[in-house]
Amino acid sequence: MPHLILTDARVRALKARKSTYHVRDAQLRGFGVRVLPSGTKRFFLHSQHRGQRSWSIVGDANALPVAEARSRALLMLARLRGDAPVDVPAFEAVAESVFRRYARVWKPRTLYVNRSYYRSTLAPWFAGRPVADINRQEVERWFASLRGTPVSADRSMPVLSVILTEAERMGHRPEGSNPCRGIRRYRRKGRERYLSDEEMRRLGARLSAHDGDWPLQVAVVRLLLLTGCRHGEVLTLRWADYREGRLFLRDSKSGPRTVWLSGPARNVLDAIERKGPWVFPARRGSGPAKPEWLRHFWHRVREEAELPDVRLHDLRHAHASFALRQGESVLAIARLLGHRAPSTTLKYTHSADAMVREAAEVVGEALGG
Repeated sequence: MPHLILTDARVRALKARKSTYHVRDAQLRGFGVRVLPSGTKRFFLHSQHRGQRSWSIVGDANALPVAEARSRALLMLARLRGDAPVDVPAFEAVAESVFRRYARVWKPRTLYVNRSYYRSTLAPWFAGRPVADINRQEVERWFASLRGTPVSADRSMPVLSVILTEAERMGHRPEGSNPCRGIRRYRRKGRERYLSDEEMRRLGARLSAHDGDWPLQVAVVRLLLLTGCRHGEVLTLRWADYREGRLFLRDSKSGPRTVWLSGPARNVLDAIERKGPWVFPARRGSGPAKPEWLRHFWHRVREEAELPDVRLHDLRHAHASFALRQGESVLAIARLLGHRAPSTTLKYTHSADAMVREAAEVVGEALGG
C-alpha cells in the first residue's frame, strides 16, 4: 500500500482500477483514501487501540478537502483514545435518531427518499463529525459541492436541517443554531408541462384507439385527466373508496382527502368490472397494479400522440391549467388537487399565462394576415 503526503491535487489525480485500492497518508498514520472501481473515493481512518483494530470512513474524497478530512481523522483518533470529550454524538448518531423518530411521521416513500439522500449526499460529507461542530461555512461548502446536481442539493438540505434541529432538541447544539437557515436553494427550471387543446385531442384519440386492448390502462389515464389525482392515488384505489359519487382517499401526499367526481369521471369508474377489492388489481398477487404496468402503456401512447416529453404527472398539471382557463379560482383548484395551501397552486398560473400568450400569437397572425 503506497504512502505519500495527500493533497487535493494528488487525490484528484487518483484513477479507478479494476479493483479497489488504498493510498495511505505519510503525514497522519492510519489516514488514507480508498479508490473504488466505480471511481468513488473515500477518506478512511485505520487505527488500533487497546488491541482492537477499527476502520472508519472519514468522508467523501471527491467533495471533502484533504485538510478538513485530516482534521476530522485527528479528532476521531482523539475521541478513540479518550483525549477528547465523548459526550457530543457524531452526526450519524443523531441522523439515526431522526429516522427512528420520523418513521412515525413521514410516509414510507418520504422516509425511503430521505434515507437515500442521506446516504448519497450527507453521510459521505458529515459522517464522523461531532454534530455540535458543524457550522455555517461547512454547510455552505457542502451545498456548493452539489451545484452539479441541484435537485439532490435541494432535496438533501431539508434532511440536513431536520437532523441539526433534532440535535438542538436533544441538547447537543445551542437553540436556534441551525446553520441551514437562510441558505438559498438552487434555481431550477420548472418541469410543469401543460397540454394544448390540439395535444389533448391527439391524446384522446389514441386513448380511444386502445379502449379494446388496454381498457384498464386507458381508464387510469382518463381518471388522471378528469380528477387531477396523482397516479399513485388512482392505482391504489379500492372500490370501497368510491361511493356517493366521490373518492374518499385514505391517504395522499397531503393526508386523507375527498375527490369530487364529474359525470365523465364517474362513467369511467362505472364501466370497470368489479373483480375484487382493487379498482386496478395487479396481474399477479392480491395487491393493486404496479406503476410499471401503467408506465409501459403510457410511453407507448404518448409516442403515438407525439407527446414524448409529457409525463404522467403532467396530466395533473393539465387538469389544473384547464380549470384555471375556465375561470376557476386558485382556492377552488387547490381543493381539487388536495393542496394544503393555495399558494402551492399558484405555479399553475404560469401555464395559463403561457396559453394566453400562445393564443394571442395565433390570433395576431391570423388577423394580421
